Amino acid sequence: MFGRNKHVDEAPVPVVPWADAWEFAVSDEERPATEHRRRPVLGVRAVRVPQGGGLQRVNAPCAFFAPDTPDTSNTSDTSNTSGLYEDPAGQRLLCSVDPPQDVEGARRYDVRDAEGQVIGALRRIAPLKHALKPTWRIDQPGHAELVSSAEWAKSAPREMVQRGAGKLLLGVVQAVSDMGAEGGDQPGKARVLEWRSGEELVLTSEADRRFLVRAAWLDRRLVLAYALIRSS
Repeated sequence: MFGRNKHVDEAPVPVVPWADAWEFAVSDEERPATEHRRRPVLGVRAVRVPQGGGLQRVNAPCAFFAPDTPDTSNTSDTSNTSGLYEDPAGQRLLCSVDPPQDVEGARRYDVRDAEGQVIGALRRIAPLKHALKPTWRIDQPGHAELVSSAEWAKSAPREMVQRGAGKLLLGVVQAVSDMGAEGGDQPGKARVLEWRSGEELVLTSEADRRFLVRAAWLDRRLVLAYALIRSS
């Protein structure tokens, strides 16, 4: 059809409220490739929420990293105070993460809101006998601490997924995978985790960059802070 391949300027993808996000990913992809768009449209690296469907699908930003923050894709520990912002210029702080402190054999990172009040904490725990890597916990006041399946699972990751939530969790993994990712991601090697508060399934994550919230009470800023640390 005449004009089908003609370039058409697309409107900027608007920022969406972080508090209402149920699934999000750390990515620079604003619009995925489609039959009418050969390549994805890229923007700034941000925490993005999938919006719309089909040709109208976009990954709308809900939180931004500090300007000029490099993406090293390094999941090692960090000792710098850092934060996420509500605007790409880094003028409106959303939340910040304190430098770690050693508390009861773990490294604790307090998470603060824009006013500097502590809203929760992240804890990095040394490997257990059945864990190959350090594990993390998320502490939100008023609720049992979130513990990931990386900590309590005794089997291989693939078996963990099958035993943890069966087809439901596999569907969740597909949902977060469909959000799109930066070029360095390798979905075949991604680690899928489910996070529980007591017996309640609260969060599912993949590769420390893609997240699906399962409980309305979870403060998204704590998950955003975890994503910030793990992708810095």
